[in-house]
Amino acid sequence: MKTNIIRIGNSQGIRIPKIILEQSHIGTEVELEVKDKKIVISPASKPRQGWEKKFQRMTEKSDDRLIDKSRIITQWDSDEWEW
Repeated sequence: MKTNIIRIGNSQGIRIPKIILEQSHIGTEVELEVKDKKIVISPASKPRQGWEKKFQRMTEKSDDRLIDKSRIITQWDSDEWEW
């Protein structure tokens, strides 16, 4: 499908037909990147997607302990810090 690049304020853009958006399952937020001189439009990734299940698996395997053993607890940490 051919389309025209249009002026949108100080930028430029294209109109994407509704049917193409529906077929691609792209929502309202997208990521743009250039690959081999082509503009690629992808659904926006959700960086923390799936974390809840992964944390639950860590708890089940008792793998949810602090790994930074260099931490030294000071008097300030004991007296002033609130969680």
